[in-house]
Amino acid sequence: MARIKFLWLAAIHIFTFSSVFAQQSDSAYVKENYTKIERSITMRDGVKLFTSIYIPKDKTKKYPFLINRTPYTVAPYGADKYKTSLGNFPAMMREGFIFVYQDVRGKWMSEGTFDDIRPQVTKKKSKKDIDESTDTYDTIDWLVKNIANNNGKAGIYGISYPGFYSTTSLPGAHPALKAVSPQAPVTDWFRGDDFHHNGTLFVADAFSFMSTFGVPRPKPITPDKGPKGFQFPIQDNYRFYLESGSIKNLKDKYFADSIKFWNDLFAHPNLDTFWQARNIQPHLVNVKPAVMVVGGFFDAEDAYGTFATYKTIEQQNPNANNILVMGPWYHGGWVRSTGSSFGDIQFGQTTSTYYQENFELPFFKHYLKGEGDFNAAEANIFVTGSNEWKKFNTWPPKDTETKNLYLQPNGKLSFEKVKRTDSWDEYVSDPNSPVPYQDGVQARRTREYMIDDQRFAARRPDVKVYQTDTLTEDITLTGPLLANLVVSTTGSDADYVVKLIDVYPENFPNPTSNPKDLIMGGYQMLVRGEIMRGKYRNSFEKPEAINPGEITKINYALPDVAHTFKKGHRIMIQIQNSWFPLADRNPQKFMDIYQAEPADFQKATHRIFHDVHNSSSLSVTVLKQ
Repeated sequence: MARIKFLWLAAIHIFTFSSVFAQQSDSAYVKENYTKIERSITMRDGVKLFTSIYIPKDKTKKYPFLINRTPYTVAPYGADKYKTSLGNFPAMMREGFIFVYQDVRGKWMSEGTFDDIRPQVTKKKSKKDIDESTDTYDTIDWLVKNIANNNGKAGIYGISYPGFYSTTSLPGAHPALKAVSPQAPVTDWFRGDDFHHNGTLFVADAFSFMSTFGVPRPKPITPDKGPKGFQFPIQDNYRFYLESGSIKNLKDKYFADSIKFWNDLFAHPNLDTFWQARNIQPHLVNVKPAVMVVGGFFDAEDAYGTFATYKTIEQQNPNANNILVMGPWYHGGWVRSTGSSFGDIQFGQTTSTYYQENFELPFFKHYLKGEGDFNAAEANIFVTGSNEWKKFNTWPPKDTETKNLYLQPNGKLSFEKVKRTDSWDEYVSDPNSPVPYQDGVQARRTREYMIDDQRFAARRPDVKVYQTDTLTEDITLTGPLLANLVVSTTGSDADYVVKLIDVYPENFPNPTSNPKDLIMGGYQMLVRGEIMRGKYRNSFEKPEAINPGEITKINYALPDVAHTFKKGHRIMIQIQNSWFPLADRNPQKFMDIYQAEPADFQKATHRIFHDVHNSSSLSVTVLKQ
């Protein structure tokens, strides 16, 4: 055992040393091969945006621009201070582009006023009518006209918020813009990205992020003079958010009126024009550049936005050159890890390296340099479970069959509909003792919860568990999931969390190297989970109370999946009414939850129906073999 531990620690030391050496090597490469300049580029309304430009020293050929517009700073600042690497990964840097990094309007060293997911201006009447699309257009126009040795072509990429800025480059795109890759793009902050899921506030993410990011910046500043991270007084995030008592208490104690976005949450609890204006999807028309949308199935922040962006471009631009790449990654994992594993789950190959070598670099080389063949499929999907890349002509794939997994009495789950009558499960949900989103104690929301073991939750009486018999053949799900719940509650509102889970056989072997002492036999791997706030079951714009005791249908979509449940495994569904502190607590009575006081949170008795007349199920898309 001591020798195994020594070898494991030695391997970590070698990996760390190799990573540091690679960073030093990359840093030296940037300085040796690129010249950095800094410019303030004037937008059409006169506002100047701070831009760092790295130009290849080799003048024997012309280069395209590769642009990253970000609210997260283009540091380091100073023409003599260089980034340690350029692009999303070292091979991009060594390929040779004119790398452009820009602080978006109102952030860090750029002038102007920042607006979260700034709305599009559809009818521009003057130069003062700006949006992120016009800022991108003006930036590209300046670059093409003022930076020597460029080939007249530009590409844009970005992950998360920079993914949003990539998407916003598409409406009214500059003619020089030839290739765009929105990666995990922020798309809809009410329905599914980052801070809301189906109208439910993801409080841990919103509070942690906005406590620093949302602090106002009265004038251009560098990060060293900017706001510092919030210091949590309790290092157990479950306790911190529970002991705050309510969202209102949290705001009053820590923010008051200092964080604009937090004030916006309170002013706009429903899907009104404020949120609708911040949805880029309706504006994705007449798309001309080549587009490669990239995301991870286990992305805790923006899995919704990835699918929504790809599907919207497809629907509104039937002839657009638009493809999708999805892998088994956390947020940005396709360039921030090797992709050989995530959490406790191994994938048997370095999926991120495969992506970089076969998708991202060839995409930009082909469309910006005219080099190489880019023969990616319409949808390039890594299927977990079977751990293989698959190519599809459409997403979701056409060669599928929609089936329902029906909840059954006695915790059973089956593709066969229930035949008995008057069948339900009854339990009590207490928002003052909410179901945690992950086992153990965490200081911050983890990324691994998206794929983590759910056995801790299955043991709780307020989590209902349904599972199939042992599978006699592989079943691969590729595409959307739709929860079809038939429920009742003694309250007048409730949240509903549905989790799709892969249950491993009891004899499944533990990892050969097992420093965490994992027990994989019976492991309950989360494949997909999503929450729905009951009052929005019919409309996000006009919430409705649930009539206490009345049988009610709660139907909602979960983000797409691509997973094989192997022979010998089981399929499980867990249903619960809290997911804390990932999602804020529902008082279980109909009200504006942003105004809830601690005394408003009340227990409620819930029923989940599963009989011939009231069948609760999960609709899935099964890939035909």
